Amino acid sequence: MTISAQIPGNITNSLAVDGKSLDALRLQAKQEPDKALKLAAKQFETVFMNMMLKSMREATPQEGMFDSEQTKMFTSMLDQQLAQSMGSRGIGLADMMVKQLSRQVTTTVSPATSSAIASPHAAVAVPVQPAASNKALPQPDVSVTPIKGSLPSAYSENFQQDFVQRLQPYAEKASRETGVPAHLMLGQAALESGWGRRAIHTADGSDSYNLFGVKAGANWDGKVAEVKTTEYHHGVASKPTEKFRAYDSYADSFRDYANLLKSNPRYASVLQQGSDAQGFAHALQNSGYATDPKYADKLVKVIGRVHTLA
Repeated sequence: MTISAQIPGNITNSLAVDGKSLDALRLQAKQEPDKALKLAAKQFETVFMNMMLKSMREATPQEGMFDSEQTKMFTSMLDQQLAQSMGSRGIGLADMMVKQLSRQVTTTVSPATSSAIASPHAAVAVPVQPAASNKALPQPDVSVTPIKGSLPSAYSENFQQDFVQRLQPYAEKASRETGVPAHLMLGQAALESGWGRRAIHTADGSDSYNLFGVKAGANWDGKVAEVKTTEYHHGVASKPTEKFRAYDSYADSFRDYANLLKSNPRYASVLQQGSDAQGFAHALQNSGYATDPKYADKLVKVIGRVHTLA
């Protein structure tokens, strides 16, 4: 007799708590995991409904000549079987669990991961990276692919390193134009963009390449991206929708940022700080670049991180 034959196709034929069925389910999980997953989800749904019935019973006043420990025991057994009968029809919970767990298993055991595990010579399995954008960039000499998506903390250092290495050439060019050290500008770009993971997108979903959170004022005649942002007024945070400048490349973003620092008198003190990270960060905050009262402190920390990676 096969394992599948040992487990009743119609679970209403057995009690909700059946030791033999559970043992058979454990064996089937090793041989036919897909079928076992569905049956386990059904079991969970049944237990859930049994708990729900129990809670309903406890919330109902019980008193009278027929209320005793014996009647409570038989009522509990009845509720178990009612839950089993209801579970055969289902309320949708089991189907949702199967769908979610099946998706997680498929995502976790990817082909690349499976091959790495199967190979006895693979000392270290290479983590699967998020798919990079296939949008062509206008700078063929330096590849700077947008970094998107929420990244696991275990890989944060690798992506921070990648962010710095990809954008280093643009930062160095902007540094030559402004006199501001490259690692200071890279730190601000990392803070504003979340190391490239909080990209500002235009209405059609394209990357705006806006690394510095530069807003589109009245004098801006280029493309724009409208998104919600966090602003602080008298220490109170709000989420208004603002217009931000949109560029064709990361190179354009650095170029416009350098021009902003040079051409706007309010940032004159920023250009005078040299390589002083503290001075650079506080000069930016004092000039009104950001409304976050902790902007300078956050920027100093990120610049310190960039300095170790550059």
